[in-house]
Amino acid sequence: MEQKRCVHLIGIGTPDTVTLKTLQLLQQTDCLIGASRMIDLAMEVHACDCFIYREYQAENIISFLEAHPEYKKVVIVFSGDTGFYSGAKHLWELLDKQNEQYEVIVEAGVSSVIALAAKLHVSWEDAAFLSLHGKETDFIRTIDTHKKTFLLLSGRKSGERILKELEEFDMNQVKIHLGTYLGYKKERIMSGYFHKFTAEDFEGLCVAMIENPCPSQKISSHISDECFIRGRVPMTKAEVRSVSIAKLQLTRDAVVYDIGAGTGSVSIEAALSGERVRVYAIEKKEAAIELLKQNRRKFKTSNVQIIEGEAPQILEELEAPTHVFIGGSSGYLEEILKLVLNKNPQVRIVINAIALETLGEIVKVLKNQLLKDVEVVQLMTARSSEIGQYHLMTGMNPVWIISAGGDEYAK
Repeated sequence: MEQKRCVHLIGIGTPDTVTLKTLQLLQQTDCLIGASRMIDLAMEVHACDCFIYREYQAENIISFLEAHPEYKKVVIVFSGDTGFYSGAKHLWELLDKQNEQYEVIVEAGVSSVIALAAKLHVSWEDAAFLSLHGKETDFIRTIDTHKKTFLLLSGRKSGERILKELEEFDMNQVKIHLGTYLGYKKERIMSGYFHKFTAEDFEGLCVAMIENPCPSQKISSHISDECFIRGRVPMTKAEVRSVSIAKLQLTRDAVVYDIGAGTGSVSIEAALSGERVRVYAIEKKEAAIELLKQNRRKFKTSNVQIIEGEAPQILEELEAPTHVFIGGSSGYLEEILKLVLNKNPQVRIVINAIALETLGEIVKVLKNQLLKDVEVVQLMTARSSEIGQYHLMTGMNPVWIISAGGDEYAK
């Protein structure tokens, strides 16, 4: 049986954090592969006498290995730690598919997050970790709910976004600790509030720890009506909102359409259900849009994206939803349902109806068998109000809550 080729995937770290094991492997390899910056770093810590292939795309590396079977001891170098937002993951998955050819050995390195934590004299086991390196990750909610949040950054562009959103969501209490070129001669650590930083401070290799002295301790997403900025725009009341969101059966990575979002009460509560939930709040009225923006800012729900326009047309360019809440359809209910079901036949749908006309639209939809596994709940609630020495119950409008579909999310 032909001997397997040995491929080491190494997190090389920085000049100050290269391990003895890495140095040993660099001495023994007959082929060194990696991005140019990683190759230069490897050559700086040990002048390798071997073939060098500068490449970081996993597919290209596999093609190279297949074309050059003469290299039996291969070292592929990556930045930081191979198990922390590393390109090593995709490569070892491809190599594992050909396990009859390769013996894959992964060597961990010191990540920039751990290096920054050590420089700051803080622990990291109780922190949250996110990567903004080439990603549109929502980070405001994470910062709002954690005392420490580490962010892997990709230079000036991610710095601009951090500073803009910290200002937009009034996060004046949080402190930024920014480490650039950690372990290199150009190493620099800066600490301060966001208004002391500029986008230029984030240039180059950098990682940040955002420190929040007063993170939110709230674990329930349900919010009382009085907490919302309301104006004169209609709002789905707390009791109806609670049942409606329960019927939505939200999942960890839910993509939610809130159609006819109004003040955004449903959008906000859906967004607060999970940091990875993405909500599109669709609204056409200017007064409601302004309230949406104010409530989004107040509750720090950066995972709510406000879409100005009328459904169904405005929905066409959005990503496919997993869940749809319809609080207002302006007479286009059937058209909206057809569009979202075309985007995702398994979408979970919840509709609220107060007016008889809306209920008539729903009856028509049901007769056309557009929805499956339909459940209808009529909710009638009353709230107490104090009149003199008495407390009287005041009835609220009855609401029909129609839920349907979404089999795969209900399991």
